[in-house]
Amino acid sequence: MLQQTQTSRVSEKFMEFIKKFPDFNTLAKAPLEAVLNIWQGLGYNRRAIALKNIAEIIVNNYNEKLPADLETLKSFPQIGINTASSILTFAFNIPTYFIETNIRRVYIYFFFQDKSIVYDKDILTIAKKVIDLSNPREWYYGLMDYGVMLKKTHPELNKKSAHYRKQSKFKGSNREIRGSILKILLKEKALKEMDIIQQIDKNPERVKKILNTMLKEGFIKHINQHYKISG
Repeated sequence: MLQQTQTSRVSEKFMEFIKKFPDFNTLAKAPLEAVLNIWQGLGYNRRAIALKNIAEIIVNNYNEKLPADLETLKSFPQIGINTASSILTFAFNIPTYFIETNIRRVYIYFFFQDKSIVYDKDILTIAKKVIDLSNPREWYYGLMDYGVMLKKTHPELNKKSAHYRKQSKFKGSNREIRGSILKILLKEKALKEMDIIQQIDKNPERVKKILNTMLKEGFIKHINQHYKISG
């Protein structure tokens, strides 16, 4: 949930999600529609599908227990090296090395103030030397909290990162249209293409392309000339 989404938006939604899906088995068996319905408001809805798929994998292949293995975690849908490493650290207190936006800000502040461009590989070189191996979970909690504070006092720091990308505007974007389509289908259950286009009130060809993309990604299905949420 925290990928590309602010903590303030996630905290309340997280508690609602955990109450509805308290374990991997419950999430794996839940209809996708139910998962997406709870996810509403977080954006990047493909993360919800990935999370449900991961739950199914863990239930079917790992006896409902999250594996404490980096390569296994990296094999799961939409889990990269940083997310897999952070899971190992926060779930199992295993020392790993990873970077997220707040952690990056701390290292730039203390070690790269004289640099105009900073690469993550250089940050990781330092991170491997300074990590608290005895309690990495608390170490990373501290780094992230410090990074949040630095964002208020030094908002320019992460712009030095070679990996910095300003998030595109949501208003009028394909992301906004995708979210609107899901919201409509969650409410109406099934609609014809023209009905969706009329409700979205955007360029019809653009909406059609987005519908086709969502079909390929598994968000929705097309049955008897009607679009529905998959699952």
